[in-house]
Amino acid sequence: MEQAGRGGRTALVTGASSGIGAAVAALLVARGYRVLGTSRAPERVAAPVPGVTYLALDLADDASVRACAEAAGPVDVLVNNAGESQSGPLEELPPEALERLFRVNVLGAVRLTQLLLPAMRERRAGRIVMVGSMLASFPLAYRSSYVASKAALKGFADAARGELAPYGIRMSTVEPGSIATGISERRTEYVAEDSPYRAGYATMLRHLNANEAAGISAEKVAATVLRAVEDERPRPLYAVGSNAPFVFALRRLLPRAAVLRIVARRHGLG
Repeated sequence: MEQAGRGGRTALVTGASSGIGAAVAALLVARGYRVLGTSRAPERVAAPVPGVTYLALDLADDASVRACAEAAGPVDVLVNNAGESQSGPLEELPPEALERLFRVNVLGAVRLTQLLLPAMRERRAGRIVMVGSMLASFPLAYRSSYVASKAALKGFADAARGELAPYGIRMSTVEPGSIATGISERRTEYVAEDSPYRAGYATMLRHLNANEAAGISAEKVAATVLRAVEDERPRPLYAVGSNAPFVFALRRLLPRAAVLRIVARRHGLG
């Protein structure tokens, strides 16, 4: 891949109005990319990133996804970052909430990727980064829907790498751990007042929020995304935060059941 900033490279970053997406967009601007960022309501972005052109995108709406791809035109880099965080006991997750989560976190991102791939393939060059979550590798109780959506995103990326590599297109997943971006304030929650799971859910949520408050910055995640974009031979998976090198090494050494127990205990469960 040629040096960043040369040749007028264009990057499209979804969910660029705040958090990780805004940090990625700002870093790519600083590296010389022409950056397109998305938001469901570009006119209401509270703190637009200087140098970023904002496009409307609602990942739950296929017409919006198609319109965004058309407005963006050919891009060199796609960072699928936008998504929704959801939690609740599996038994109590409303079907419509599950469907929306997978539409936003998985199907919308995949559809956008499909629409932008032909131009990359014709040019025989491109980088695609899926922003996932370490919860896909370390599942947590009461986060089953979110875990499953991020695992699905990684599955698409891992399988498609082999299809795209012959055309010069590289695809990676970045899995952040706990991040201090205020996401706990935007998480959708589904748990009944009289739920038999309420005590365990409340314990998990208290620990989860504390871990996120003490987590790494969005800028540190953005630096890892940049590595996936610019590494000469990008890896299938990049993980950052939550002691990623240590815990992934532990995951390789310990039985799966032991790893799940450790994750549960870190969140006050088990």
